[in-house]
Amino acid sequence: MRLRFKRRRFGQIAIASSMGAMAESLIRKTQAQPKPQSNTPSAISPDPSSFVDIKLRINGVEHALKIEPRVTLLDALRERLNLTGSKKGCDHGQCGACTVLVDGHRINSCLTFAIMHTDASITTIEGLAQGETLHPMQAAFVARDAFQCGYCTPGQICSAVGLVNEGHAKSDADIRELMSGNICRCGAYPNIVNAVRDVLGGKKDAAV
Repeated sequence: MRLRFKRRRFGQIAIASSMGAMAESLIRKTQAQPKPQSNTPSAISPDPSSFVDIKLRINGVEHALKIEPRVTLLDALRERLNLTGSKKGCDHGQCGACTVLVDGHRINSCLTFAIMHTDASITTIEGLAQGETLHPMQAAFVARDAFQCGYCTPGQICSAVGLVNEGHAKSDADIRELMSGNICRCGAYPNIVNAVRDVLGGKKDAAV
C-alpha cells in the first residue's frame, strides 16, 4: 500500500510539473509574438497635414479651429469648444439630443461636418438665453415641467425653437409630429407639447 501511494504521488507530481512547463512555454511564445496593429479610428494618429483652419460663428462669437475635415459639428462643439449642452445620444441622427440651430433651422449636429458651416450662424442651447433672462422656450419648459432627467432637454428646446421658426405647427398634433425626431426616454411628451403650445400662443421673441 505504501509503495502504491508513493507511485501515485510521484505520478501526480510529474503531471503537475509537465503541465506547468507547458503553460510557461505557451506564455513565453505568446509574449514573444508581435501585437497586431489596431485598425480602429481611436488608435490611428491623425496626420497633421490633414488638418484645416476654419472659423465657426457660434452664439454670436467667432471661433478659430484647426481640425480634420471629418470632425462633426457635434464633436467640434463638445470636444473642441467645450460647449457640452448639445448631447451625444445615439450619434446616428435618431434621438435628436444633438439638435442645434444653423441659420435658425434645426439640424442634427452629429450628422454634419463642422467644415460645412463656416459661413453660417450656429446657435446652441448655451446661446438661447440673454444673460440671466431665459429664452421663452426655456422658460416654458421650466413652467410646464417639460423634462425629467434633462439629458434630451437641450435638443428638445433647440428643436422646439426651430419648429416655431418654421411656422408650420397649428395644433397639438402638428407639434407632436414636428417634434417626433426628438426622443424623451423619460416620457415627458405631454408637457413638452404644452410648453411648445404656450410659446406658439405668444410668438413674440420666441424665434432665433
